[in-house]
Amino acid sequence: MNDIWDILPGLADKLAAHVVLSASAIGLAMLIALPMAVWASRSAVVSRLALSLASLVQTIPALALLALFFPLLLSLRSIFGEGLPTLGFLPALMALTLYALLPILRNAVTAQANLDPGVLEAADGVGMTKWQKLTLVEAPLSAPFIMAGIRTAAVWTIGAATLATTIGQPSLGDPIFAGLQTQNWALVLAGCLASAGLALAADNLLWVIEVGLDKRSRWMTWGGVAVVMLGILAALWAQGSGTGERRIIIASKSFSEQYILAQLIGARLEAAGYAVEYRDGLGSAVVHSAVASSSIDISVDYTGTIWTNYLKRTDNPGREAMYATIRDWERTQNGVTVLGRLGFENAYAFAMRGDRARELGVTSLTDLTAAAPRLTVGGDPEFFERPEWIAVRDAYGLRFARSRNFAPTFMYNALASGEADVISAYTSDGRIAADKLVVLADPEGALPSYDALLMLSPRIGNDKGVRAALEPLLGAISVEAMREANLAVDREDAKKQTPKAAAAALAKKSGL
Repeated sequence: MNDIWDILPGLADKLAAHVVLSASAIGLAMLIALPMAVWASRSAVVSRLALSLASLVQTIPALALLALFFPLLLSLRSIFGEGLPTLGFLPALMALTLYALLPILRNAVTAQANLDPGVLEAADGVGMTKWQKLTLVEAPLSAPFIMAGIRTAAVWTIGAATLATTIGQPSLGDPIFAGLQTQNWALVLAGCLASAGLALAADNLLWVIEVGLDKRSRWMTWGGVAVVMLGILAALWAQGSGTGERRIIIASKSFSEQYILAQLIGARLEAAGYAVEYRDGLGSAVVHSAVASSSIDISVDYTGTIWTNYLKRTDNPGREAMYATIRDWERTQNGVTVLGRLGFENAYAFAMRGDRARELGVTSLTDLTAAAPRLTVGGDPEFFERPEWIAVRDAYGLRFARSRNFAPTFMYNALASGEADVISAYTSDGRIAADKLVVLADPEGALPSYDALLMLSPRIGNDKGVRAALEPLLGAISVEAMREANLAVDREDAKKQTPKAAAAALAKKSGL
């Protein structure tokens, strides 16, 4: 518990970003939903259509809704220009606004539909205009019910905003996702406590406003509004006070190695005088597109990933030819600078527990073919959609009884517990040796090489200071050193390290 209380004060910037994002989404949802509710109260067709569309949005998982806005905005850049942000606040705002619409709209429409007809007739009888009737009669009577919908929307939105981490928006999801990937449960708990505390505080403040409206108590209504506005202004000030010249933004995908390398890169840039910001836990496709569009400045990617996912190549010309082709393609097609290779490879490989492999007599993917129909294979969330899996499956005719998706960290737990018989492991993962796993040979060469590449966006590709700070990393990191750093983060004993501490140890071991 002491670790949690040590972590919480350091989440102030994430909390401020979370408040601004959630408040903006709820405010924009109100601006859309309330006029729509008034229109819907005058038309049964509009009412059914509006509520149906809002309900439809709710059937889409929040994570998917957030992810969908990234490619949408990316396609719109050709129309609105390079200044249109594709990552971070804007796509998160758009998705969360849609997510917040339903409870506000439903409560507002219901409140309007259940107004006392006698009161409305009296308003008409005294000669009120439509605007007077709306503002002086309908709005005050509906306000408590609408506030109940806003309370529900606030809680939903604050919870869903933690998922904005996956599209590069800082939030209280940052410690949650980082903690899940590195099995730092104190970090996960701290993020959850902060998010839950924010949701409870928002719900109670909005309840005060709701009661004030219901009881016609001005001090409760305006007092609640004042506290809410002060909280939002404080969050805006906290964010604004840290702004200045744009920072170098470093991306990491959602596994330990990426967190470590991001910290290693960040430490070198900070030592060179640059301000650094991290975007952790992003999807592979999001990272590559974001670097190409300069929404992200630096990432570490892998030759095999780019070869199969973006060049759509299925052949295997060899390590050097693959690297040269990728370097030239990134420069000409995307304006991305491949600064060089870090010195190690993190390839996909199929691994089994040693005792299970011996029991089945499996040492290679060829041997696995006969046993596969009785086995469960586990992979990271995107593995079974990747070309690498398709290439291996087709090359060896692999047909498993069952396939399961796990977060990269939990694949190894699944293997140890018997929930998976085979996993798509990573060759630079220290847990392969620590858990005495058998890596199955690939005699057909179906899996390409996966040299780690240092990628620079068009915005900083020619920055001499950045290049000078990062060039010493090229060729400096051995696979043994990377495995040791990864294991230091992934282990579950007293020697467990944070990605930052592991990055410092990796720098020392690599002579940096």
